[in-house]
Amino acid sequence: MTDSTAAAPDFDVAIVGAGPVGLALANWLLRDTDWRIALFDARDPEAAARDPRALALSHGSRVLLQEIGGWPARATPITHIHVSQRGHFGQAHIRREDYDVPALGHVVQYGDLSAALNAALAAQMRQRPDRLTRYDHTPVERVEQLPRADGTVAPARVRALREGRHPLAIETEVVIQAEGGLFDDARRQAGSLAHARRRDYGQTAIVAHVRCSAPLEGWAWERFTPEGPLALLPQDDAQGPGYALVWCCSPGEARRRAGLPDDAFLAELGTAFGDRMGRFTHASARHTFALGLHAQRVPVDRRVAAIGNAAQTIHPVAGQGFNLGLRDAFEMARALRDGATPAALARFARERTFDRAVTIGLTDLLPRAFAVPGCTFGHLRGAALTLLECLPPLKHGLARQMMFGQRR
Repeated sequence: MTDSTAAAPDFDVAIVGAGPVGLALANWLLRDTDWRIALFDARDPEAAARDPRALALSHGSRVLLQEIGGWPARATPITHIHVSQRGHFGQAHIRREDYDVPALGHVVQYGDLSAALNAALAAQMRQRPDRLTRYDHTPVERVEQLPRADGTVAPARVRALREGRHPLAIETEVVIQAEGGLFDDARRQAGSLAHARRRDYGQTAIVAHVRCSAPLEGWAWERFTPEGPLALLPQDDAQGPGYALVWCCSPGEARRRAGLPDDAFLAELGTAFGDRMGRFTHASARHTFALGLHAQRVPVDRRVAAIGNAAQTIHPVAGQGFNLGLRDAFEMARALRDGATPAALARFARERTFDRAVTIGLTDLLPRAFAVPGCTFGHLRGAALTLLECLPPLKHGLARQMMFGQRR
């Protein structure tokens, strides 16, 4: 992998970021290859296990996670997806029984998924203790790619701070960046790729956990409003049925609504969503984050590649972000089986082009198309939803994209 006069690097693969996408990649590589792997994370596994955020996992993602023993014990199934737009006709229904799957997807807690993947990785490390080195509490400062005299690129160098204080440098054949962030993160991960497609949607998402008086088991709702999409995903807990809320609106409205007393917030949510599940009765603390698109046009630069949110941060409409990132990790593991080389990374980039383009394009189009004001556009969108409902092949194609993407 290096020229015969050069010392072998410390590792074959360095993974920067031990969130669910980075952990999944580490599990696949440890299971399927003999590479020496370094796994960096700024946090520790215990902190990740306490993260309460909700993730929507497609059926295809469940299949991939179960394959490596990373499926969490707590997961709420989605059996029915209802899509509509506020103030106009037209709706579409996607039902589990139409596709011969146990569920269209599941909603899990980020911390539960991280804990399951960490447990799976720990079990593999006990069997192969010399193949993977973890660097927890070790933020990466930068990744260096230095050219050789013959024009090739020497093994990459990762510079980090152990425990946030002690300098550390390792050399590796390839670096996989799996540590992403939100659209408005000012700090971009060290060594990130330079050429990105970027769009600010002018929307902010309010996220919370809510309860209602007449929940419908297994139903997920995507309701488009002039302000932005409003999604309710079934997420049960010890107190009973509940929903993960993602409510997209203008930044000013998001700040105002997030700061409302619970009763006032629930009343406005009821007005926006309607009474299909009775009245809303409880809301957790609200959090907000800005929404936008930030996607690497080519997620590979010589010995460095990006997957998951490091490669693309997309709109949460249809809940596709993590599922796309997990498919990145799966295909990266496949590409690296034959060699931890720049050629393998280039092959990964080629093979991910179509799936990334379709998923990014769909999640970029939907929030903008449904935000165009006016009755004429509302009627056109209603006609499109009606057409989707009445043409099973069209709906099947959309459902398959949501469950599996364009994975080969």
